[in-house]
Amino acid sequence: MDDYDNLSDWELQESSTGSMLTALREAIQNEEPIVITAWSPHWMYEEFDLKDLEDPENSFGDAEDINTIVRVGLEKDMPEAFKILDNFEWDLEDMQSLMYEAEQTSFEEAAADWIEENQDKVNSWTDGVEDVDGTAIEIVSTPWDSERASSEVLNQVLTDKGFDVTISDVDPAIVFESIANGKADASVAPWLPTTHGLFMEKYEGDIVDLGANLTGTQNSLAVPSYMEDINSIEDLK
Repeated sequence: MDDYDNLSDWELQESSTGSMLTALREAIQNEEPIVITAWSPHWMYEEFDLKDLEDPENSFGDAEDINTIVRVGLEKDMPEAFKILDNFEWDLEDMQSLMYEAEQTSFEEAAADWIEENQDKVNSWTDGVEDVDGTAIEIVSTPWDSERASSEVLNQVLTDKGFDVTISDVDPAIVFESIANGKADASVAPWLPTTHGLFMEKYEGDIVDLGANLTGTQNSLAVPSYMEDINSIEDLK
């Protein structure tokens, strides 16, 4: 840890997620310097004491939101589901803590535990919502852990209100196409305005955007917090 003058002297991990996290865990156990490519939400922030480096050149782009989108006509056809989807909002800590627990158990169990521990927040989503009797609703998602977390929470909340919920993991392009053509009802998976922005532009007018359900997603370089003199990407030069 004595010489941070040359990035080539460090271990910069940009390979697969598994090998990166293994290297990070080993470096932290030995309090060795390491720089990783990171992104939030991710459970690594729950397990490790990390800090994102300042990015003066905006090399990793601006922060994004994760939005909720629904098909045209959902508000009329399923007003109770529409209310829950419109009210659904949580933060990075909520999602990351659930993702971290799911690494040890399952998304179903982790979501159930999160709901039990955050009933006030869940109640704010369901306030004034009447129970239904088996109304079918399909939520399309992407096979990312962040979206598995949010979709499973909504699955359990909607099910508790009497909906018959189907969660379908599909390619991002299919998320937008299926909602635009009415084959699916909703999604809480779109990353906007950049990651999935082109899909939103393509189907603008055929999709109802309910706005962000989570704000502040970000790609970055990160280091363990014990690397006190490294706070910016510029410090790596």
